[in-house]
Amino acid sequence: MPTQGKKLIPVNADDVPVAVETTVEFGAVDRARCPPDETLLNWARAALRDEPGGASIKVVCASEMQLANKRWRDADYATNVLSFPADLPAELGFQHLGDILVCAEVVESESIAQGKTLDAHWAHMVVHGMLHLQGYDHENDEDCEVMEGLEIEILASLGFADPYRAEEVTG
Repeated sequence: MPTQGKKLIPVNADDVPVAVETTVEFGAVDRARCPPDETLLNWARAALRDEPGGASIKVVCASEMQLANKRWRDADYATNVLSFPADLPAELGFQHLGDILVCAEVVESESIAQGKTLDAHWAHMVVHGMLHLQGYDHENDEDCEVMEGLEIEILASLGFADPYRAEEVTG
C-alpha cells in the first residue's frame, strides 16, 4: 500500500485548505536499501514551488527503469529519475503534478561514483523530479542555470551540500 503525505494548502477563494497528496510506492526493490517513505515525502514537499500539488513517486529496480526509459525516451538503459508531468483540467480542483520514477540501483551506484552520501543523492533525485513536474528543465543553458539554482537552494534547506560539487562521502 502506498504511503501518503498530506500538506494543507489554500486553493479556493474562501482560503479553505484542502489536502494535496503525494504517494510513495515501491517496485521490485529492497526497501531496506531505500530512504523511509516519510523522508521521500519530505524531500518532495520541500521541492514544491509556487503551485500546490501532489505527485506519485515510485521507486523501481534497474530493469523496470530501463523498460520505462526505452518506452518513453527511446533510451535503452536504466537512468536515475524520470518525471511524467500530468495534464489535468483545472476544473478538477486538484493539482496532481504527475509521476516520478526513481531507480534505487542507479541512485546508489551514482552516489558512490560521484562521492556523495546516499541520502544526499536520493534527495537530489526526488527534488530534481519534482521540479520537472512543475515545468522546470535543463534543455538549454539558461533553463539549466535556473533549475540547478533551485536544486541547490532546496537541498541546502534540507541540510545537503551543492549536488553539483563533488563531496567526500561522509556516511
